[in-house]
Amino acid sequence: MAEEEDTKIRILQSLRGKICEGKNLGPCSGPNRQRDLCTFCTISLDQEEVFRTKVFDKSLSPFYGEDFYFEIPRPFQCLSFYVFAKGVFQRDLPVGKVSIRKEELCKFSGKEHWFGLQPVDPNSEVQGKVHLEMRLNELIIENGSMCQQLLVRIIECQGLPLISGQNCDPYATVSLVGPARSDQKKTKVKKKTSDPQFEETFNFEVTRPNSYTKKSNFQVEEEDIEKLEIKVDLWNNGNLAQDVFLGETRVSVKILRNDHIHRAWYLLQPKGNGKSKTDDLGSLRLNVTYTEDNVLPSACYTPLRTLLLKSPDIKPISASAAHILGDICRERYEAVLPVVRLLLHHSRLVPFVSAITVLELENTQEANTIFRGNSLATRCIDDMMKIVGRSYLTVTLKPVLDEICDSNKTCEIDPIKLKEGDNVEVNKENLQGYVQKVFSSITQSSSSCPPLMCDVFRSLRHMASKRFPDDPHVQYSAVSSFVFLRFFAVAVLSPHTFQLRPHHPDLEVSRTLTLISKTIQTLGSWGSLSKNKLVCMYEFILTVPISSHYLFCYREIQKRAQGRKRIGKRNFKKRWLRVTNRELSYHKHRGKEALCIIPVKNIRAVEKLYESAFNRKNMFQVLHSEKPLYVQAGNCVEASEWVEVLSQVSRCNPDRLGTFHPSAYVAGAWLCCRSLSDSQPGCKPCTPTLLANLQLDIDCDRETERIFSLLTSSYSKLQKMEDACASIAVYQGPPREQDDYSLFTIQDPKETFHTVQQITHILEELQREHDTRSGTAQYGSQENPIVGKTS
Repeated sequence: MAEEEDTKIRILQSLRGKICEGKNLGPCSGPNRQRDLCTFCTISLDQEEVFRTKVFDKSLSPFYGEDFYFEIPRPFQCLSFYVFAKGVFQRDLPVGKVSIRKEELCKFSGKEHWFGLQPVDPNSEVQGKVHLEMRLNELIIENGSMCQQLLVRIIECQGLPLISGQNCDPYATVSLVGPARSDQKKTKVKKKTSDPQFEETFNFEVTRPNSYTKKSNFQVEEEDIEKLEIKVDLWNNGNLAQDVFLGETRVSVKILRNDHIHRAWYLLQPKGNGKSKTDDLGSLRLNVTYTEDNVLPSACYTPLRTLLLKSPDIKPISASAAHILGDICRERYEAVLPVVRLLLHHSRLVPFVSAITVLELENTQEANTIFRGNSLATRCIDDMMKIVGRSYLTVTLKPVLDEICDSNKTCEIDPIKLKEGDNVEVNKENLQGYVQKVFSSITQSSSSCPPLMCDVFRSLRHMASKRFPDDPHVQYSAVSSFVFLRFFAVAVLSPHTFQLRPHHPDLEVSRTLTLISKTIQTLGSWGSLSKNKLVCMYEFILTVPISSHYLFCYREIQKRAQGRKRIGKRNFKKRWLRVTNRELSYHKHRGKEALCIIPVKNIRAVEKLYESAFNRKNMFQVLHSEKPLYVQAGNCVEASEWVEVLSQVSRCNPDRLGTFHPSAYVAGAWLCCRSLSDSQPGCKPCTPTLLANLQLDIDCDRETERIFSLLTSSYSKLQKMEDACASIAVYQGPPREQDDYSLFTIQDPKETFHTVQQITHILEELQREHDTRSGTAQYGSQENPIVGKTS
C-alpha cells in the first residue's frame, strides 16, 4: 500500500470564471418572443447543477456579472451553462444552453468569449458511461449446421444523472441494428442508483445456419460486419410517467473482425449528437478557466519547495526563486498566489514581503505615491489579505452590506443620472448614512483583524517610516494604501466576490456601492481629512485580536431524522444547516430559532457516506457525542465544501475518531462491514485533517505543482534571464535598453544566475517524474472510455 501511495498521482480539478451577460435572449421571432423576460443562469457538471445566479428582471440582454469558483470533486464529461426564464405560476422554462466538453475547455481558458445558445433538448441531456462486452460464438444446431451468435453483455453503468434531484431507476435496451433488422432486448430495472450493476447477457443471431462442412473456419461474412451494429440505450423507468432518455452508444460489430471478444467502457452520447436546427436563441458572454493539477507524491516537490522557502533569506531578494517567478510571470495575475499560499503555510511570508517591500521602497521617490503600483510586493499583500482576511470582512462589513442591499435606498447624487422624482438632498442623506455606518464598522474593527495582517502592516509601517523619516504620516498612508484602497473599498464595490453577498447586486444597488466605495477610498487617504479618527483605527496593527464568532456556511440541505432505524423518504426533511466556529445547528427556516445545536467541540468526525447507505447521492455524516447527523447536500460541490469546513472547525477537538462506518446501520447490521453491533468501531480510517488555522488550510504539493507549471510555461523567459545575467557579468554593465533584459530585476547577476540554474535543473527533474508516472490510461478503460457513435 505504501509503495502504491508513493507512485500515485492526484488529479485535482477546479473551475473559476464569470457569467458576464446575455444578449438577445429567447427566440428572435414568433409567438414565444417575450419583451419582459426574467432570466437566470445555472452551471452544471454534466446534469448536476452546482451554481445559480440571481434572477435578472425584464431584460432580453441582462448583465449578470456573477463570478464563480469551485473545486470539482468528481470526473465529468461536459460543463454546461443554462439560461432559464423564471416562471411565476409554473416551472422555470429553459431558454437555451452553452455546453463545452471537458477536453475543449482549454481553448477558452482565461479569456471572455461570446457563445451562441443551443436549444435544451431532452434527448441531448446525457451523462455517464456504460461497460460492455461483445463476443462472437459459433453454434452447431441439431442438423449439424453452424450458425453464428453475437453475445452482448451489459455489465454496469456509472455516473447516470439524477432525476428530480434523486437517483434514477435505470434500465437498458440492447439492439442489433442492420439494414433489414432491429432486434431489441431489455434489462431489468435497477432501483434508485446512478451506478447500476446489470450483469445481463443477450444473444443475437448474426448469420443464417450454414453447413458445418461448408465452413470449417469461423468467420463472419464481410457484408454483415460492415452493416451491423449494437445500439445500447439507457432509460429511466418512469412508472406511471413517461420514461426519460439517459443516453446511448453504438458499437459496430466489425470491431470483432480481428478479436472475437471486445470489452470496453463507452461514454453515453445524445441522440443525433444533441444538434438540432432552431431560431437564434441569443448568446452568452462567459469567462471560463478550467485547471487540472496532476499532483505528484510529496517527495517529488521537495527540491523546488525547499528552494522557494529559502527565498526570504537570499540576498539580494531579487535573486531568490520566488522573486524570479514573479519577474518572469509579471503579466500573469495568477502567478503570485501559489507562492503566497506556500510561504503562508510555512510562516515565511512576512519576511519575504518585508524584503521585497524594501526593494520597492528603494524605487519610490515620493511618500504620497507609496504602494500605488501593481508590483510584486503589492500583489503579494493583496493575495494575503484575500486569503486570511475573509472572516475579517464577514465580521466587519457583512451586516452593514446586507442592510444596504436589502433596504435599496437611492443614493444617486450625480445630477445627470438622477431619475424623475428623485430628491438629491434625500439621496445625499442616504449616502452619508451608509458611508458613516461602513466607515464606523471599519474603524471599530481592530479586535477582528487577523494576526498575520497585523504582522504585515506593522512591518510596512516600520519600513515606510525608515524610508521617509521626515514624513510623520507615511506610517499610516503606507497601511491605508492596502486597508482602504485594496481591501475594504474593493469588498464594498464587489461584495459577491468576497462571499459577502450571494449574487452580484442589481444596477441601482451596484451604483450605491460604487459611490460608497469611492467615498471610503477618499476617507482612507491620509491627506484627505482630519487624522484623529484614523490614527485610532490604524493602531489596530499594535493590538492583539480577540476570538470572534465567525459564520462559515449557511445553506439549505436534506437532513435525516436522528436516531431513526428505518430507511424511507419520510425520514428526510428540508432544513437550513448553519455552521460557525463554535456551533453547528439546523433550522426549519432560515434565520429562525434552531431546532438542534451541536457544539463544534463535540464533533468527532465528518465523513462522506456511500450512496448505497440511503440510496441518495452527496450524503455526509457528522459524528458527535450523540446520534450521527446524516445530511444530503444540494450537489457534489456543496457536499465537499460542507465536509471541508466542518472538518476544519473541528480538527483540533481532542476526542476525534480514528475510524468510521461509511454506510448506515439497518436491520441490526452495518451495511458496510455487516457488523451486528451498533457500537462497533468504524471499519474505515477517518480522513486525516491537517492541524492548521482554518484560513491557512493549504495543499502545499498542489501549490508547488502550480509553480512548476508556471515556470515551465515561462521557460523561454527563464533562459533570457540566464543570458542577461551572463551578459551583465561579462561586460560589467547594465543591458542595452532595446534588449528584453531590461524587463528583469537583476541586482546581483552571479547570484541570480546561480538560482536560475538551480530552477532549470529542478524543472528538468520534475518533468522526468511527470513523464515517468503520467501514463495515459488505455483507450476503452474505465478512466479513458471510448466516445461512441450516435444516431
